Formats: sequence, C-alpha cells, structure tokens
Amino acid sequence: MPLQWTIDHERKFVHIVVAEGPLTLADMEEHFDALAIENAMGYAKLFDATRFEPIYSDSDVMAIGARLSAYTATLETGPLAVVGTDPALEVAFRRFINVSPARRPAALFTTEPEARAWLDENSAARMTPPPSGPAPRKTKQPRRLKR
Repeated sequence: MPLQWTIDHERKFVHIVVAEGPLTLADMEEHFDALAIENAMGYAKLFDATRFEPIYSDSDVMAIGARLSAYTATLETGPLAVVGTDPALEVAFRRFINVSPARRPAALFTTEPEARAWLDENSAARMTPPPSGPAPRKTKQPRRLKR
C-alpha cells in the first residue's frame, strides 16, 4: 500500500508516510475514509512525502476536494505539515490546499524536525465544521415612510 498511517488517539496525532510506489486517488480516498472512521480528522497530521510519486489527473484532484468538502461540513480538521523536497510535491501540495475547503493551518517543510516543531506550535489550531442546518437568512426591515 503506498500510504501507511499511524493514529495516536492519546496525542491526537496522525503520522502518514508515503511508502514506495505511485500514490493514486484511491489511496488518498482510503486514507481520508480511515481517518474519518477513526474520528482522527481533527488531529494534527504529519504527512511524510519524501518518497512521493503522485499518479492522478485534474479530475482526481477535484474528487479529493469534493470528498474533503463532505468531511469538513461535519468534522473538525486539524493542522497539516507535509515533508518533502520534490518540486512535484510543492505543486501537489498547493493544488491540495486550493481544492480543500478546510481553512486550517497547513505548511510544507523540507525536514521532519521542522514539521514536528511547527505542529507542536499549531496542534491546538482546529477548523471546526460550520453549524448544522441552513444558514440564518437576513431579512430586510420594512421601510417606514415619513409623513
């Protein structure tokens, strides 16, 4: 499996590692689903992409965005630190941030110690889901005519 992850519920931390081989949309979906099932979407995440080999299309990126929209509508989202040096990773990271509806802290690092230090500083930062139900509507106040 190209993605491997460890969920530490006590520390509210997820360590994700890209193993050998290509990383596909299906791999990313499996990982997001597992985090949601384990109630770990709100945890701080360290994504080690030092062996990153993405295999996805523009429509795959949009599908990831749609899946994340569904999750962030109801689940809290925690900070994300990504580690890697491949120029393709920076492009993929920026695309991921752009399609993700989560407005949580996210940053790209060249070393794991830098990423861990940043996560320590930002681990309490969470994006909470919007309140459930439809947004309150603004109503216009009736205008009073002066006589």
